[in-house]
Amino acid sequence: MGKIAETELYAPVKTWLEARGFEVKAEVGAADVVAMKDGEEPVIIELKTSFSLVLLQQAVARQAVTDAVYVAVPRWKGRTGWKAFSGNIGLCKRLGLGVLSVRVKDSAVEVHCDPAPFQPRKSKVRKARLLKDFSRLEGDPNTGGMRGEKVTVYRQDAEKCAVFLNENGASRGRDVAQGTGVEKATTMMRDNHYGWFEKVDKGVYMLSETGVSALSHGGNLPRFLRS
Repeated sequence: MGKIAETELYAPVKTWLEARGFEVKAEVGAADVVAMKDGEEPVIIELKTSFSLVLLQQAVARQAVTDAVYVAVPRWKGRTGWKAFSGNIGLCKRLGLGVLSVRVKDSAVEVHCDPAPFQPRKSKVRKARLLKDFSRLEGDPNTGGMRGEKVTVYRQDAEKCAVFLNENGASRGRDVAQGTGVEKATTMMRDNHYGWFEKVDKGVYMLSETGVSALSHGGNLPRFLRS
């Protein structure tokens, strides 16, 4: 099956609206679809073959006419398609837009959200985590917009543990925690995410060859020391 044209979305959307008592006309003014019902605000639907910035800009512009604005796009394909589609539903909710999907093969129309004022739901847990990470991140080791591996609070804590072991040799986890201020030092060395640590005895750790090499040959660890 070839690429779907915008015009293929019109008939299913029109039929769906008419079944709900609307009179429907296409290409009225700047709107792709306008639906009217006595005593109700006009409904505007913008049709596109996929989500895009242009679609959202057009739909938002139609909100100057009515609050009842929908976007209609072809139904997604596969899990990856649904993931992208669901993300766009969230964006449309924030813009106060409704979302319709159209399955062209059988003209099925599905409503994923209706136009409504959006009230962001704050997460106290996420806010607390953000503030905690901000306060614990030492210096400003990253560049905004960078790609690749970033310096995180977790990495800085692991670096502190590695430096402590390099200076003090094999040590108990609680001694590393006390000497570095890293409360979860034992857990961090046990998990060994970066491969820098090696268990010597119960609760006792030393630097692995990878950790020694990183410290000795200008690897990732000195980045923290320089900061």
